[in-house]
Amino acid sequence: MAENDTVKLLKECDSGSKMAVASFNEVLEKIKDSKLKQLLIESKDHHTKLGNDLHALLSEYQCEDKEPNAMAKSMSWLKTNMKMSMNESDATVADLITDGCDMGIKSLHKYMNQYQAADEKAKDICKRLISIEETLRKDLQEYL
Repeated sequence: MAENDTVKLLKECDSGSKMAVASFNEVLEKIKDSKLKQLLIESKDHHTKLGNDLHALLSEYQCEDKEPNAMAKSMSWLKTNMKMSMNESDATVADLITDGCDMGIKSLHKYMNQYQAADEKAKDICKRLISIEETLRKDLQEYL
């Protein structure tokens, strides 16, 4: 059970980190404020590094990475492009990324509760991802 929960938690974290990177890639070229752009680049780098750590842990369990749900990815793309077409501003980018952080934090806490038998390495990496999301959400407040 513990190994099963560990793999499931790692896969959900992997999917979430990939979703975040894809979201950053969608909006980075639209940002005007250099400080905001740097903030998102740094967060993208944190998510990418964490994704590499997740990949290594999943490899230890001889499991494949998990891609984000196609429907969730499509809905995110649609929401981003619709909102940006109505108001292409840094505040809109901050709003979109904040919403993503909120959804990520909520989902990660849900998975931590759902997969309680996961090992400490998996729980730790999930907590690190939650912390990255919480920090980014806080840092984005000044741009809303």
